[in-house]
Amino acid sequence: MAEIHEAIAATRPDEECLIFRDKRLTWGEVTDRTRRLANHLATRGHGCTTERDRLANWESGQDHLAIYLHNGNEYLEAMLGAWKARVAPFNVNYRYVASELEYLLTDSRATATVVHSRFAPTLDEVRHRLPNLRTVIQVPDSSGNELLPGAVWYEDALATASPDKPVAGYSGDDLYILYTGGTTGMPKGVLWCNADAVVECFGGSKTATTLGEFLAEAVGGLRALPSPPFMHGAGHWIAMRTWLSGGTVVVQSNPERLEADDIWGAVERERANFLLIVGDAFARPLLDGLVDNTRDLSSLLSILSGGAPLSANLKEEFLGHLPGIMLVDGLGSSEAGGQLSQVVTSGAASTGTFPWSPQNHVLSEDLTRELESGHDGLGWLAKSGRLALGYLGDEAKTNRTYPVIGGVRYVVPGDRARLRADGMIEVHGRDSVTITSGGEKIFAEEVEAAVKAHGDVYDCVVTGRPSERWGNEVVAIIRVKEGRAPNDDSLLTEAARHIARYKLPKRIIRVPEILRSPSGKADYRWAKEIAVDS
Repeated sequence: MAEIHEAIAATRPDEECLIFRDKRLTWGEVTDRTRRLANHLATRGHGCTTERDRLANWESGQDHLAIYLHNGNEYLEAMLGAWKARVAPFNVNYRYVASELEYLLTDSRATATVVHSRFAPTLDEVRHRLPNLRTVIQVPDSSGNELLPGAVWYEDALATASPDKPVAGYSGDDLYILYTGGTTGMPKGVLWCNADAVVECFGGSKTATTLGEFLAEAVGGLRALPSPPFMHGAGHWIAMRTWLSGGTVVVQSNPERLEADDIWGAVERERANFLLIVGDAFARPLLDGLVDNTRDLSSLLSILSGGAPLSANLKEEFLGHLPGIMLVDGLGSSEAGGQLSQVVTSGAASTGTFPWSPQNHVLSEDLTRELESGHDGLGWLAKSGRLALGYLGDEAKTNRTYPVIGGVRYVVPGDRARLRADGMIEVHGRDSVTITSGGEKIFAEEVEAAVKAHGDVYDCVVTGRPSERWGNEVVAIIRVKEGRAPNDDSLLTEAARHIARYKLPKRIIRVPEILRSPSGKADYRWAKEIAVDS
């Protein structure tokens, strides 16, 4: 990624590369700033100590940079600058409390971090228990928190570093590390070779084999606004995809929370033509912001939803407000990269159904064979081709998630699926949040979509809880729209139009707010606690 970015920058040094608030950084300026960051890391002794061909798939021979930031130019600069220093960057969930942060920085073996000042106190709580962490680069923000002892301000680090191309060179075998969200278990670091991530995660050409071929596809013109936090893979994947096209990344002014007026204002002001969102949690407030909209959003050509399901009724609402856009529903994972997508058309919107595409498969329940189209029952959604290496420090989980079947290496992230005879893949949801009730497997995401089809439901998360009669019973935790008060009968009647009756919730709990990660993903551990406590 570093090599391709620099090659593109050489062809358009004065064009806009990255826009955040009052910063309008050109390709040349981003090149200069990321080289300086790389050289600062190098002078602190960070880099690569063991080459990839001497390591197992779950091992790393590089230093690791923890990116503990809200969205902004510094986040993407930190990723690119780390690669230029042959340091592996990884994402930090900035909502973590001290104990969670300690786990992550210990598990990741982080030796350096770039941190926003508002998170510095949490880092300071655990820093004395992190002997490997020797470099702290701090980014000032509105918190006004002071510089941590031994840390250096971000701009000072850049100002005192060399602008020359780093001497370490760039390698496609160097790591890109993406930590999973940990909404159903402990976060794990997924290890990607950078060159594979360029294609499978960042949307680079699948056929290009030379730098010149990558440059030929960098035609420019894309002005993308990835609205999710960059600490969620989908956000920085689209940012890198934009750069691979020679385009411009736009960051909203207030990255600390999702504000519809901020997003739509940035689209209008910067003439953005591409917007990334994450499922219903982003769609609902953005759609509320389109009611009585007077902004000029004519530049917007496409909206992509990835990372979480987008309900069919919300897809129809988007197309009603913005009839000229191309609305795309995408599916991928930290372990597999991008997998499936479909273009949504008015009157035919659905959730969880995608046309088959090459290198995607459905494997048998026992992971011994690939299933043919039209098979009975559900299998495991899988992918082959250029895949991640595995999980940092976890040989057993690596081998389970990346099985070799018939001489072919697959990744099986955990989604259950069916490959229909018509070539469509039905994705039923993660097995990790499946509820076994009365001997039947019920997928939480399928029930969530059915409940959210009711016009009075603002958001919903579904989980299971112990039941003497059923073993486990389905519980829906909902937030209703302001001023609405649907009764349980009306909610269940609507849901029964979309799913079998045995899948319907046995209990509906109303809450003022659904807890989700900043990236829009449901927190199923929280949902389980609510269901059991009630």
